[in-house]
Amino acid sequence: MVEPDTLYVAVSQSGETIDTLAAVQELQRKGGRVIGIVNVVGSTIARQVDGGIYLHAGPEMSVAATKSFTSTVTAFALLALHLGRIRDLSPEQGRRIIAGLNALPGQVAEILEQSDALADVAQDIAKSHSVMFVGRRRGWPVAREGAQKLKEISYVHAEAYPSAELKHGPLALISPEMPTVAVVPDDDLLDKNTSTLSEIKARKGPVIAVAHRELPSDLADRTIVVPRAEPELDPILLSIPLQLLAYYAAVALDRDVDKPRNLAKSVTVE
Repeated sequence: MVEPDTLYVAVSQSGETIDTLAAVQELQRKGGRVIGIVNVVGSTIARQVDGGIYLHAGPEMSVAATKSFTSTVTAFALLALHLGRIRDLSPEQGRRIIAGLNALPGQVAEILEQSDALADVAQDIAKSHSVMFVGRRRGWPVAREGAQKLKEISYVHAEAYPSAELKHGPLALISPEMPTVAVVPDDDLLDKNTSTLSEIKARKGPVIAVAHRELPSDLADRTIVVPRAEPELDPILLSIPLQLLAYYAAVALDRDVDKPRNLAKSVTVE
């Protein structure tokens, strides 16, 4: 049900999508207000929505959007900050998040400096038939994005699961031939996350951790250390290494990373 007093957000990272445009038009027809988070200036969706944010991420040549994805998540952070200030976000909290946003470019550059190490890790992923991604709370959507990117451009099968659900079935898949990429931020769930890694290692599953600190070898075979941001912004930085792992795995397998098979930038069918 469309509520007239509800604000809806449409996201258009690179190409136009018929289904997104149709959804925007239907929402407006029923009285909904729609804002857009759009990369392409003057695109159909940008003209259709009631207002919004331009990403200005530049042309996204790859079908599997990366920089526009990162920019979209950042734009959502800015939108949340704006709405928080309208309601009850304190000036101190607002300044904290703004400082965190200003620090992001330098922190992303730190991650990019690890490209050689990430390429080395990706060599092992490229040899696998399947990869599991796990995460909790803020790490769960990051794990989903990592699995999506790996499937899209390397054609290596990957699935993402909430860490808490491993014992409900997926743990049976763990084997020495199936690596797990675990998103392990240094938050109040760190102990639960390390417990999950112990369960995987006990079944001889290789573990690649994306974390804020180097993890001991009995928990992770390889650790990709990511700079700490403000907790609300951590997912932005945690996603970058997973994009790079997918990229380097695809390169190792001699895939066309910009034009993966069966995919197109503009979705014109349902």
